[in-house]
Amino acid sequence: MNQEVFLSHEGKSLKKVVVCSPKEEYFVVVDRKAHNITELADKDLAILQHTHLVETMKDFGTDVLIINELPDHPNSVFTQDTSVASPEGYIKLRMGIKTREDEESWMSDFLDSKDVPCVGIIEKPATVEGGDVILAGNIAFVGISTRTNREGAQQIGNLLNRQGFAIRTHKVPSPFLHIGGAMSVIDVDTVLSVERVFPDNFFQGFKVISVPNDGFISGNVITLGNRELIVNMENKVAIAKLNQAGFTTHKVDLSEFTKGTGGPSCLIMPLVRSI
Repeated sequence: MNQEVFLSHEGKSLKKVVVCSPKEEYFVVVDRKAHNITELADKDLAILQHTHLVETMKDFGTDVLIINELPDHPNSVFTQDTSVASPEGYIKLRMGIKTREDEESWMSDFLDSKDVPCVGIIEKPATVEGGDVILAGNIAFVGISTRTNREGAQQIGNLLNRQGFAIRTHKVPSPFLHIGGAMSVIDVDTVLSVERVFPDNFFQGFKVISVPNDGFISGNVITLGNRELIVNMENKVAIAKLNQAGFTTHKVDLSEFTKGTGGPSCLIMPLVRSI
């Protein structure tokens, strides 16, 4: 692979992703609070929902790579958080919750096996999770959250700045776990954003479609490209606003993953996007 095939803009067409299909680990949770899982998922329904998500991406032409679950890590199904793909390769992150430690190396080993170069590593005491990093051309939106600390924001910012990104950082308020719960880049010039979360100039240079703060994933969608999006079917206000703005929404039921405090984009690690 060379740098032109990696990810530089979340608004471009989704060409290749890494997902972790739930089989056993997501359904074995001894301490739900420690794993930030609010309720145990229904196994059959969760598998069906994840399969539908994968099939929707494949129907669009996305190459879906499957990584096996990491033993004793129920949250490994949320692959987005483990790594950030950048134009030159992937950045190995450092998880912000103890129960997800080791997922970074698990994903790193997988990406190494696919000949994706590692172009940076987040080091202690910094923590960064992928849901707090959103690339949009020459802009990188970075959230400071309960999972990504200020040292982490600085380290990831430095790594991305070397690749030509200007960094825009904002503290992520409750109820959002990551910045990606409150915003998504849905086209090369357009952002979906939750109202009253970001300062007025945060999205300078982008059109903004605003939605109410109805929950921790109100602003979370998967951008397929060509104004097509995957949206949690429960996110009804966002669906209506996006359709009104001329976007095509593919509605999927992800109720068993919101129990794990995850939205659509949390379930994929985008690796390749292009026009």
